[in-house]
Amino acid sequence: MIVFEHVGKRYGGRFDALANIDFRVDRGEMVFLTGHSGAGKSSLLRLIMRLERPTRGRVLVAGHDIARLHASQVPFYRRQIGVVFQDHQLLLDRSIYHNVALPLEIRGVEPREAARRVRAALDKVGLLHRERALPIELSGGEQQRVGIARAVVNKPSLLLADEPPATSTPSSPPISWRCSRTSIALVPPWSSPATTWHSLPGCATAC
Repeated sequence: MIVFEHVGKRYGGRFDALANIDFRVDRGEMVFLTGHSGAGKSSLLRLIMRLERPTRGRVLVAGHDIARLHASQVPFYRRQIGVVFQDHQLLLDRSIYHNVALPLEIRGVEPREAARRVRAALDKVGLLHRERALPIELSGGEQQRVGIARAVVNKPSLLLADEPPATSTPSSPPISWRCSRTSIALVPPWSSPATTWHSLPGCATAC
């Protein structure tokens, strides 16, 4: 569960990216945030990821005020979050397989289990046959799908995606993850431009 209580975020002492934001997202819900560039969508996600702290108000995740987390607790908290980045952020010198496996390597998952999860995630996004390819060999839409596979392979409790880029085409099928409590639909950007979306737990069961 995520709760924003009267949250504000000010930059440079003048610019309010967010002002008096109140909302709640319950377990299993999917939420889409839309708005023009500069509306504060990315700032909101950065607060949830604990990359920044609110200027005012509180951000609660699972009942905890994440601004109060000790520095030593933040890495563990972030490992519970899967993120699909706007610019993919793939390692260009590593294969698709190893890009998806990276979160599992960091976490110390046993190699055989890691291989199973990576291949299941790549299969779900239709890229298992390209596991040995480098990112530069893929189209923009395929790179986006690699980012999606990497975001879910670690079985996160929370999935965030920041403005999926318009690299997919109308001929590309939507990707759907069947979860324990809900289906997480990765909506193609042509049907909902400039969308930032996040969905709460269950995605881990897809892998």
